[in-house]
Amino acid sequence: MTQSERVAAAPPADHLENASLKQQLRHAQSRYKKRSLLLIAPLFLFILASFLFPIFSILGKSVSNPELRTNMPTTVAAMQQWSGNEVPDEEVFKALVTDLRQARSGGQVAAITKRLGYEDGQYRTLINRTLRKMPPADSDSVREQLIADQPLWGDLNTWKTLQRASRPFTSYYLLAVFDHRVDSQTGEITAQPPEQSLYVDVLLRTLKMAGVVTLLCVGLGYPLSYWLAKQPSNRANLLMILVLLPFWTSLIVRTASWIVLLQSGGLINRSLLALNIIDHPLVLVFNRVGVYISMTHILMPFFVLPLYAVMKGISPNYVRAAISLGAHPFIAFWRVYVPQTYAGVTAGALLVFMMAIGYYITPALLGGPGDQMLSYFVAFFTNTTMNWGMAAALGTQLLVIVTLLYVVYIRVTRTNAEIAAQ
Repeated sequence: MTQSERVAAAPPADHLENASLKQQLRHAQSRYKKRSLLLIAPLFLFILASFLFPIFSILGKSVSNPELRTNMPTTVAAMQQWSGNEVPDEEVFKALVTDLRQARSGGQVAAITKRLGYEDGQYRTLINRTLRKMPPADSDSVREQLIADQPLWGDLNTWKTLQRASRPFTSYYLLAVFDHRVDSQTGEITAQPPEQSLYVDVLLRTLKMAGVVTLLCVGLGYPLSYWLAKQPSNRANLLMILVLLPFWTSLIVRTASWIVLLQSGGLINRSLLALNIIDHPLVLVFNRVGVYISMTHILMPFFVLPLYAVMKGISPNYVRAAISLGAHPFIAFWRVYVPQTYAGVTAGALLVFMMAIGYYITPALLGGPGDQMLSYFVAFFTNTTMNWGMAAALGTQLLVIVTLLYVVYIRVTRTNAEIAAQ
């Protein structure tokens, strides 16, 4: 190839320069992205430590099953080779006696009996009776003596239950919050007896109460938001202070003030009696009526604010055009104005509902025993019985509900956006 041909075949200089500029641009963008990630790294770590880690910790505790593996390690290890078809051999019984002796000296018996009692109350009694009379661990007939003293140790179902309770993960807590359990005799999932069923009713009560509060907020908040949106800016800002007032007051103070207002000798009953509207004081506190009134007042701003923001952005020309074309004012309002507020109504209602299902203080102070919501039992298991598994399972139940509601919200808002774009 001649010199002229090599020069002609070489790429143009401007092409090489463009390629070099593109490569430099890519490197600059890559460095910029890395610097941006470094800037948001503290925020990510904060979210990870304060939000994601607690959530995954709760999810883990709802299936975690460490009690027997921690307090009876020798027995758990010995049962690894057990076939499950017959009562275990002598070595497993010796390991059981060794673990029970160590648990008694270390004060861990309560944890063992508590966990086995979840499966069946008879096993709590079995452990306590066995501790009163145990053969020496080095005896040659530990198996025979234990079965003779406590025949339940000779039942195959006892050992299957012990094996199931010693697994690293358990479905007990998640089944319990839906009033189901694993039958200790058959190993199948069965419903709890009616007299022991509780949590499904509590869940339905929680959803019902949250739904009623949401409907009250929608019914009262929509006209309020519409009225505020039609006011001049100066007046609307002044009136908005009254809406935001609950934000500036402690939740406990707000709840306690409703106790003062709603009690038999409170302001509301005295006013109604003075006006001869009623003959005797109404029972408005320590029941569900008081809970509904207080929760509606507390959660109203969470519905009004997003709806008010949407209403302020709606032009009045659409309704005017509908009326000028012959539509009745109410029909124009219902068919033209209201559909444009669906996004605000959906956002506000969903926000109110998600906050309402997790309420604890207000039902505890203003409600009766039959008005407590799911969060009350989360606090009960956390603070009173120290049953972190049940508390975590109930928390997981609430988390799943909120997540499903969020998915519904995303789909609804996306549909509204598509309709608006058309």
